[in-house]
Amino acid sequence: MHKETPPIPDMHAIVGSHDIVFITLDTLRYDVAQALYEAGELPVLGRFLSPGGWERRHSPATFTYAAHQAFFAGFLPTPASPGRHPRLFASAFAGSETTSPHTFAFEEADLPAALAARGYRTICIGGVGFFNKQTALGTVLPSLFQESHWSAGMGVASRHSTQKQVALAIARLADGAQRTFLFINVAALHTPNRAYLPGCRADNLDSHAAALRYVDSALAPLFAACAARAPTFAIVCSDHGSAYGEDGYRGHRVAHDSVWNVPYAHFFIAPDTDTPPKESPP
Repeated sequence: MHKETPPIPDMHAIVGSHDIVFITLDTLRYDVAQALYEAGELPVLGRFLSPGGWERRHSPATFTYAAHQAFFAGFLPTPASPGRHPRLFASAFAGSETTSPHTFAFEEADLPAALAARGYRTICIGGVGFFNKQTALGTVLPSLFQESHWSAGMGVASRHSTQKQVALAIARLADGAQRTFLFINVAALHTPNRAYLPGCRADNLDSHAAALRYVDSALAPLFAACAARAPTFAIVCSDHGSAYGEDGYRGHRVAHDSVWNVPYAHFFIAPDTDTPPKESPP
């Protein structure tokens, strides 16, 4: 049975009044994320999730580049239940059936440009190779932002990548009071993730879960900094999952349930996170 899709907030009231933080947990599987939530092993993220945990959604793509191109145009992961689900953001085009009165629709081609046009400072902190700015392809997504950052220490081969990303994010947030759109692509869950599980010699579901535990703890200072800085609206989701041998598949960029199904959440971060702003019905 599908869990009921929660109503979306009025994004017109949020844009301009809140910082917006968008975190993609690259390659995170829904089943692993939900199992850790139910086991009480996500004390940081779990504090912000609904009582049922992560919402299961379908990614618009099976790998990072395509998924993020869709995300930045307003096509976040789609609720897994049937129906037309209103979107938070939408680049305007004729005939859209998922733009509601509470959707922040814009004429610009992408969300970073739309928010920049409305006075936001836009910051990208990259993780996986599509954000490394070392090739023409690796500059496409970062170039959507006014400010972009990447280093090997924040990439897939670094054991402490999320801590480094968070430290940089906090420093950039502290540099001025301008409304900010902060995007972080978290690389730690992507292969190779075996380093997060002592003694593990080959990536597997257990090392994938261990990487998520690490990411959860590393995000705590960022959420605290957001709460201290300004009212913040956060979106945390995966861009796609990854297969670990199911039906003979490994990795992603394949149309398998382990890849399509992703965890998703949006929530408010405020000094008193127990009383977030009320959401409006769709």
